This record gives sequence, structure tokens and C-alpha cells, in this order.
Amino acid sequence: MMANRTLVGNKCADVIKTYATFAKIPLREAFDVFYKSNLYFEIRHGISDMHCRSDGYLAEELQIETRRAKGNRNE
Repeated sequence: MMANRTLVGNKCADVIKTYATFAKIPLREAFDVFYKSNLYFEIRHGISDMHCRSDGYLAEELQIETRRAKGNRNE
């Protein structure tokens, strides 16, 4: 299901803030990480209704995705 653009924008902003807090990084860095992630693609395109998940859950998913990406670069 495709969500309202305003809803998706607000969800993205909330996830970015939550991720920045979890990762203890500046918001600017969190923006960069989020907008380059697969998670953003999934939220934006309504895949698996990701926009319906909690901010904390999505921030944790972003952390997992980031860790995996860093691990793959080291191999």
C-alpha cells in the first residue's frame, strides 16, 4: 500500500531522529545514512507497509543494514 506523501515524510524524519540517537551520530550523518539505505527505498515505495512500523523498529533495522554494509565492505 502506498502511504500519503506527508505521512511518509514525517515517518522518515522520525526514523532519522531515532537512528541518530541510537547510533550517537549527528542528524546530518543520520540523514545521509538513511537516504542511501534500502530501508528508505522500502518505505518510499510502500514495500511491506514499512511506514506502519514503529520508529524504534525502523531505526534498529537501519542499524542492522548499516552494520551488514560495513561488514561486506571489509570482506
